[in-house]
Amino acid sequence: MSNHTSGKRKQQQRQAVIRLLILSAILVCINILASRFHKGFDLTSEKRFTLSDATKNMLRDMKEVATVDVYLKGKFPAGFQRLSEATRERLQSFKEYAGSKIVYRFSNPLEGKSEKEKGDVAKSLYEKGVEPVSLNVRGEQNASEQIIYPYALVQYRGRSLAVKLLENHLGMSPLEVLNYSESLLEYKLANAIHKLETTIKPRLAYIMGHGEQLGPQTFDLFNTLSHSYFVDTMDLSAEYRINDAIYQAIIINKPTQTFDEKDKFKIDQFIMHGGKVLWALSMLNTPLDSLQKSGQFLTQEYPLNLDDQLFKYGIRVNYDLVEDVQCNQVPLITGTLGNGQPQIELRPWPFLPIFTPTSKHPIVNNMDAVMGKFTNSIDTVITDGVHKTVLLSSSNYSRTAANPVRVSLSMIRFNPDPKLFPRQQIPVAVLAEGKFSSLFANRMAPSFLSVLKDSLKYNFKPSVDSSNAMIVISDGNVMLNTLSQTRGYNEMGYWEYTQSLFANKNFVLNCLEYLTDPHSLLEARNKDMKLRLLDGKRTKDEELKWEALNVGMPIGIVLIFASVYLFFRKRRYEGK
Repeated sequence: MSNHTSGKRKQQQRQAVIRLLILSAILVCINILASRFHKGFDLTSEKRFTLSDATKNMLRDMKEVATVDVYLKGKFPAGFQRLSEATRERLQSFKEYAGSKIVYRFSNPLEGKSEKEKGDVAKSLYEKGVEPVSLNVRGEQNASEQIIYPYALVQYRGRSLAVKLLENHLGMSPLEVLNYSESLLEYKLANAIHKLETTIKPRLAYIMGHGEQLGPQTFDLFNTLSHSYFVDTMDLSAEYRINDAIYQAIIINKPTQTFDEKDKFKIDQFIMHGGKVLWALSMLNTPLDSLQKSGQFLTQEYPLNLDDQLFKYGIRVNYDLVEDVQCNQVPLITGTLGNGQPQIELRPWPFLPIFTPTSKHPIVNNMDAVMGKFTNSIDTVITDGVHKTVLLSSSNYSRTAANPVRVSLSMIRFNPDPKLFPRQQIPVAVLAEGKFSSLFANRMAPSFLSVLKDSLKYNFKPSVDSSNAMIVISDGNVMLNTLSQTRGYNEMGYWEYTQSLFANKNFVLNCLEYLTDPHSLLEARNKDMKLRLLDGKRTKDEELKWEALNVGMPIGIVLIFASVYLFFRKRRYEGK
């Protein structure tokens, strides 16, 4: 009997060992597969971990290996640790579709370097577009300064592009800024690869000949566009047409003189042949030099002669000025200090509106506010086959002043009363898409059309063959930069009195990307990640309760299962 029991026990031991070995082998295989394949389930309501279709397609079509060096490694404050982990997760999700074509590394470029070596590294990174950020880190006893690089350097096809991971956003708390930065990670990283993959830059024509802005005030515009586009200046009066086979889009930036019918015809036919247009128009002359001399001026119309053409495309830019309670500030001398120096305060001026995007269109979704100066309002006109999308509009406390408008600095002595600004969401930037009809349809003599076709080899089109698009901005100052005696030229959207940088540059780039790139990744900007913050008061009041629950519940579950197991085991052997 004892031999039988001993043999049975040995058999059970062998079976237990075999089961342990099988279980171990299964766990090893699972770990190997998990290290090679990454699969997750996105249960968030906003699908924050799911890539857009445009990004997936771009990653699947990659021909070569892209290397991403992320400079966020080390002991950082919790916010930057979170940003680092979010970047790692996004790159890992890229690998699910690109496979071995995505290689990423996390490093601290200054780790283990001497002071001289750190200087050389910093200089090298700066030349690549990677700029440092200084952090004040509070320790238990003292505070210290830490230099970090919240950037990723994407290298692909022998070229590199720096990607700024940490965004700035006016009016956001640090937690909201981090959440906002996370929401743009997919777009920024994917767009960098897409730009490096594109070997041929789109070509733009910057239209001249009607008093358009060109010179120091457009320095930042041309410098910014040069990274992604070839930009030619074009005197429209010297050309018989705008070649749509060469130029994907044209820019018409704050003209001040009349467009004659010939130039309007060239623009019209460029549109009918599939060309895109970015209009930035100011309908009223607002002479700032008069403001500096006398403290006021009276607006006058620019004789642009574009009303009928824009109306034909479904847009009307009005001869007025938008006033908004949400506006920029200007300095005002309010008195004299004891030492004889003037006392200066910053006061809001409604003629300098700030436009916070509310549209979910990918051009402006998740984008910071855009700065305006003496902006006109836009009306959309019902046009068959043309759809309009408002990209930028005023706040819920705004109004318009019809031309002629007396603009005076004296009004900034009084804070704007919201009750006097009854209008809401006045459009100031509109995207028009669809099948446009020509302004010159049924107006051209047959003899002229014959000459156009036979001599110039150019066919007149009364309408577009397929859907086309244009964007109209009723503010010719959006694309302009100011000048500084100390800084040289400022960036588009920089307001020196408050040292605020608005999103004018991003807005212009997004508009052109949407117009010129049919494979644009702007869809990835549509993610709107919700920031789910804890109730601070409830967290403090119930801190001990939840700590006890988190510690006690796992132990209690283990004890319950152990008790149940022992109970049934005892009954099993007692039954025998």
